[in-house]
Amino acid sequence: MSIKLYGFPISNYYNMVKAILIEKGMDFEEVLVKPNQDSDYLSKSPMGKVPALETDHGFLTETGVMMDYLDSLGEGPSFYPEDPYEKAKVQEIIRYLELYVELPARRLYGDVFFGKPASDELKAEVKPQLEKGFAALSKIAKYEPYIAGSQISYADFYFRFSFNLATLVCRRALDWNAQGEFEGAKNLMKLMDERASIQKVLADQKA
Repeated sequence: MSIKLYGFPISNYYNMVKAILIEKGMDFEEVLVKPNQDSDYLSKSPMGKVPALETDHGFLTETGVMMDYLDSLGEGPSFYPEDPYEKAKVQEIIRYLELYVELPARRLYGDVFFGKPASDELKAEVKPQLEKGFAALSKIAKYEPYIAGSQISYADFYFRFSFNLATLVCRRALDWNAQGEFEGAKNLMKLMDERASIQKVLADQKA
């Protein structure tokens, strides 16, 4: 099977999929592209977003869809529990990270990463959203030592590349050390950073 991963190493979602491909030992080609509205790229990714995944059958978009597709191929290890309920709990954590942590934090990416200062009003809107999201996540996250329990799961890769960005936004835009409030999260971040796949992704990002 031929696989091409479209995107660029600054994208946290691109890095999630890349780390999973590395973990599974799958051969793939990286096609460096930024989000855009060019007609050629829109034929691959209809929203113009990254990442996009090219397979022998066509293109896929949205990180969760790509991860589930790669999992279904049965190559390399699966990072879903076999038990249906436990699998659903992993998927639940992923949704919380996407919708209630990373998504509100994304509203301040312009301020933190792109030199576009956010208004005090926007910051005042985002902070309670993040507080609520972190509080909700803490109710379902286990950190035993992984976020869904004793075994690593896809949720841990989401965590590694979403939670850190959200807490970076908190520190830089809101003067709030959110990560310092979650001891389990700090330990999990260190644990994930010991993995060869994460080290490879981070090295490529730095390069």
